[in-house]
Amino acid sequence: MALDSGTTSTRAMVFDRDGRTVATEQIGHEQFFPQPGWVEHDPVELWNNARTVLNVVIERLGVMPSAIVGLGITNQRETAVVWNRVTGQPLGRAVVWQDTRTQSRVDALRERGDADTVTALTGLPVATYFSATKFAEILDTHAGARESARRGEILAGTVDSWLLWNLTGGVDGGRHLTDVTNASRTLLMDIETLSWRDDLCELFHVPRSILPAIVPSGYKFGHVRTIPALDGVTIAAMVGDQQAATLGHVAVDAGDAKNTYGTGNFLMVSTGEDLVRSTHGLISTVAFQRDGEKVRYALEGSVAVSGSLVQWLRDNLGLISRSDEIEALAASVPDSGGIVIVPAFSGLFAPHWRPDARGIIAGLTRFTSAAHIARAALESVACQSRDVMAAVEKDLGKPIRVLNVDGGMVHNNLLMQLQADISGISVVRPVITETTAVGAAFAAGLTVGFWRDENELRTLTRDGDRFEPLMSSDSREALLREWDKGIERSLNWV
Repeated sequence: MALDSGTTSTRAMVFDRDGRTVATEQIGHEQFFPQPGWVEHDPVELWNNARTVLNVVIERLGVMPSAIVGLGITNQRETAVVWNRVTGQPLGRAVVWQDTRTQSRVDALRERGDADTVTALTGLPVATYFSATKFAEILDTHAGARESARRGEILAGTVDSWLLWNLTGGVDGGRHLTDVTNASRTLLMDIETLSWRDDLCELFHVPRSILPAIVPSGYKFGHVRTIPALDGVTIAAMVGDQQAATLGHVAVDAGDAKNTYGTGNFLMVSTGEDLVRSTHGLISTVAFQRDGEKVRYALEGSVAVSGSLVQWLRDNLGLISRSDEIEALAASVPDSGGIVIVPAFSGLFAPHWRPDARGIIAGLTRFTSAAHIARAALESVACQSRDVMAAVEKDLGKPIRVLNVDGGMVHNNLLMQLQADISGISVVRPVITETTAVGAAFAAGLTVGFWRDENELRTLTRDGDRFEPLMSSDSREALLREWDKGIERSLNWV
């Protein structure tokens, strides 16, 4: 069984021994945007939705808890939750990974010259994206929070920790743990020793005492105690969503690549047991660790805005009434008519890391139509991923041959073809595209011995469609020149 608590929704899925989905349920949760640059979720809603989807799938299956051999949790990473361990109540809303309110804290660290040291220790650039400044912000903006922390009444963690604590008892003995993949996204964990660093906690003003213990991703975290229909089920894995998707593809050998198309785009390329330090704007991160085994690493390029750009066209501009309408609209024109969209709503993430960037639509003429804007939006999703892929190839010194894809946007055939055209490589879409949940289930199944090893997992994955590049090299280069020009125009805006 997998519990997938993502940026926009919570999903539960149950798989049989052959890797087939036997039950699924999904519920969306509210997005809060109280100020420009702020993005929040309600932690109580996240927990309630998790309980609901788990209960629904068990009821639908009509089985006893003993039929579930293990539960794997996967989650939106970096999003920060701080709560009172006595009352069980969160200190306000969760500060989401996209939130940029802590930019002044980041700027202060950079001005003091601490950024390079932090990156060397954690593999991450100092940015609002990661959890550390979010934890500090919550503590500093809730009266009495730091004093409560000194009294041992406060806990903090990413969404995995919040859900685990509630599942295993909450105020009545809930377990406060996180896994190496989620901990590696906080700016507080040493990426080589896989442990919290006191000097980083002091630098970011986050008390180490409020943080969860770090354990492997494939690990027996405890048992479900707060959902009667699942009472006693072993929680056998916790893994960040992008790492889970990588495992869902079984893209675990050095050089294997996957790209997830969700709220943002997330390219991850496995580097095996080698920790590769990026010199081209990527993140060095933990890919996965099974209990008792060596850790595996990856290079990652995170793009902040992809699926959320389509939502913006729908909700803010009214170009479409449903997100899936964008494909037909974009396909009604042969090209974008010279339009370039750079969706830097919260700055640019990898490989640029420019918080001063802002979104632009360039190249507008009286000829421009809604269809041109729709197509330019899809091109921007593909171009952002191409930029990250180019950075990976520079860091590794070899090309990516095949791109495995997953996530909600991969059902858009035009986008997948554009990705193949703009990247110049094959794009492979699996039969089950929600590989984040698949990966969480795989991780749990490996922990409890439901599946033997990764070789067996490979026999369970099935390719669906393959998209080959059709665009000429001249057309590709011309499009990318316009894209690079758009990136340049978006900079130095704030």
